[in-house]
Amino acid sequence: MGWLSKIFKGSVNRVSRGYYNGNSHEGYSTQHTKSYGAHGNEDEDMDHAIALSLSEEDQRKGKSIDTEHHLDEDEQLARALQENTGHSLNEDEQFARALQESMNDGAPPPRRIPIEDVHSESAPASSLPQSVFPTNGSRVCAGCKTPIGHERFLSCMDSVWHPQCFRCYACDKPISEYEFAVHEDHAYHRSCYKEHFHPKCDVCNSFIPTNKNGLIEYRAHPFWMQKYCPSHENDGTPRCCSCERMEPKHSQYITLDDGRRLCLECLHTAIMDTNECQPLYIDIQEFYEGMNMKVEQQVPLLLVERQALNEAMEAEKIGHHLPETRGLCLSEEQIVRTILKRPIIGPGNKIIDMITGPYKLVRRCEVTAILILYGLPRLLTGSILAHEMMHAYLRLKGYRTLSPEVEEGICQVLAHLWLESEITSGSGNMATTSAASSSSSTSSSSKKGAKTEFEKRLGEFFKHQIETDSSVAYGDGFRAGMRAVERYGLRSTLDHIKLTGSFPY
Repeated sequence: MGWLSKIFKGSVNRVSRGYYNGNSHEGYSTQHTKSYGAHGNEDEDMDHAIALSLSEEDQRKGKSIDTEHHLDEDEQLARALQENTGHSLNEDEQFARALQESMNDGAPPPRRIPIEDVHSESAPASSLPQSVFPTNGSRVCAGCKTPIGHERFLSCMDSVWHPQCFRCYACDKPISEYEFAVHEDHAYHRSCYKEHFHPKCDVCNSFIPTNKNGLIEYRAHPFWMQKYCPSHENDGTPRCCSCERMEPKHSQYITLDDGRRLCLECLHTAIMDTNECQPLYIDIQEFYEGMNMKVEQQVPLLLVERQALNEAMEAEKIGHHLPETRGLCLSEEQIVRTILKRPIIGPGNKIIDMITGPYKLVRRCEVTAILILYGLPRLLTGSILAHEMMHAYLRLKGYRTLSPEVEEGICQVLAHLWLESEITSGSGNMATTSAASSSSSTSSSSKKGAKTEFEKRLGEFFKHQIETDSSVAYGDGFRAGMRAVERYGLRSTLDHIKLTGSFPY
């Protein structure tokens, strides 16, 4: 099953800060300044004088010129230009000095950081458009909706604000820092934005760090969408053997004797011994009868540890199974160690007091036993059992030797159909037997009753695993089998398989 990655990237912007005196032509900001004054007429006179001088010079072309007199005129013109330029520079210097003094008592202009653009603590800056100057000769604060008179103002988010009116949407305190963030047209302090919107790791509960390029990058489970730092994929963080979620640092999963980890939600309905699994076995048998596929022979069902399951698989001469086997339909005689009593949870959330015993399988028919791995939640155990029951049905009903794609595919179809029936009904149909009442199951849904929301979601996850399996036998086989069942029905599909050894198309 693949995992998802997510990367955020973007830029940082600036806003303007300044003073306003009510005249729409006299606003200014720290990014762009422009001065207006009386010396504009002097500039026009000087331009006119230069034009006249150039015109007279053109008229004198081809005639004798008094060089000394001409140089005197040029010197006078240059002196006049220098004096006028000095006068203009003095005014500009005075204007800039006044601007600097007016800004000394205020904070540097904030920078706008859109939510999708926040990616590091030191993002590059770029300029926003210039302040908007209304044409009606007045400005209104976007916060309090009152005019801005002879006061300092901020220009950001395409509006102007009193400094005390530009507030964080989260904490409602004024934003006076150099940078701020924007989400859905609301401004936030950087710290407030980070607390509310910066992704946190679901494993270590820390803010997900940036990568070497300054971008936020995290992994996510394709079904549960559990977000976590990429480093947790290689630091030994365990996953639940049932739902595949990573173990959060603030909680501790249960450790089974074979090293598997089980989250507390999956533990709630986990089936731990053979007796505890018998009511579920009866439920699966009734499901097959309802599909007009009754299995008359009594096939033993045993819950076993991983080691016993692997040993039985090695001794079995036929069968097609996943690399990590969780169920097995046996046809050979052998001795299997089964779990006789539900283990208990000891110190450090570890399973202890596992009691097992030998069970000799005798060949009375084509199937000697069905083995299921212990410690899995009820719905997963049931789907595995429904799958293995289909293997037993095919052998007991005399089906020819089938290809892995056809046999595993139709077995996965039955597992999927059973999960669908369980999720749709919302309750199990298991009969309550003396074995069930004497078992120490912690499951409230192991008896007839409503499922929790998590158990329903868990059932959807197991269906999702079957539907998205990428293997040829289990994945492609399931999808081909499901298409056939949806088009022709289960009974006709099975008849076609028995006759031809393939799915109908």
